[in-house]
Amino acid sequence: MGRSLIRQIFAIKNPILWLVILTSLLLTGCVEYDAGVNFNHSNSGEIVQHIKLGERLTSFSPDSVSEWLGSIERRARQLDGKSQRISASEIIVKIPFSNGQELQEKFNDFFNSRGNEKAEGVQQTSESAPPKIESNLFIDQNNFVLLVRNRLIYDLDLRSLSLIAGRGNVLSDTESILELNFSLNTPWGARNIEQNETAIPPQKKGRELVWQIPPGQVTHIEVVFWLPNPLGIGSLLIILFIWGGIYVRYSFMPDPRVQFTSSTKVPVTD
Repeated sequence: MGRSLIRQIFAIKNPILWLVILTSLLLTGCVEYDAGVNFNHSNSGEIVQHIKLGERLTSFSPDSVSEWLGSIERRARQLDGKSQRISASEIIVKIPFSNGQELQEKFNDFFNSRGNEKAEGVQQTSESAPPKIESNLFIDQNNFVLLVRNRLIYDLDLRSLSLIAGRGNVLSDTESILELNFSLNTPWGARNIEQNETAIPPQKKGRELVWQIPPGQVTHIEVVFWLPNPLGIGSLLIILFIWGGIYVRYSFMPDPRVQFTSSTKVPVTD
């Protein structure tokens, strides 16, 4: 999530432009960046990304903002996703997935711009290179026929954002500039697991869990949740339907073998 935001801004062709954008952020505005994962069941869901930029930022550098949002739209299409421009400063992206493995691959691909940077051939010096941000989502699924147990782990290292003010000056007001959120929405809710000092508690909104990601820190998110398995449920319904048909046929209807024998008998005449 944070990786996409910073790297996509800094991957703009002008190597100095990201410093100008950063300065505008420090002085005049903020970025609201929400990323979430919505599950319908174990074989259906979507990644949702919602970005809203401050009005002063879009007024300060509208061409750069448009280029950045355009790159997000292109990357979404490469992953079979769709995007919706709410305004010149706001965009919503939705990327579907059909299983946990596809979720993991698409999420890490979309929120990792290193491949795009190589393709564009952007030459970055040590002074203009973007800060190094580590972001990784992992999901493990265990199939229990009718249900699937899911364990989702998301690690995000944003410590480098505390040093992006330039020349080693620490940026102490990062949280007022970047508002980062990660959410998880599942049919039956999820259970948050706090296992270390970098884990943060989420806010619960019905079946949705929302984490407010603190910039400049390491964040660890780990949850466990259960999902219905349509394949297993469908197979069970087919078995029950067949068994029910057999039971009704041989419990409440005459044996077809007896009917066949009676109909084939030839009457005996004197």
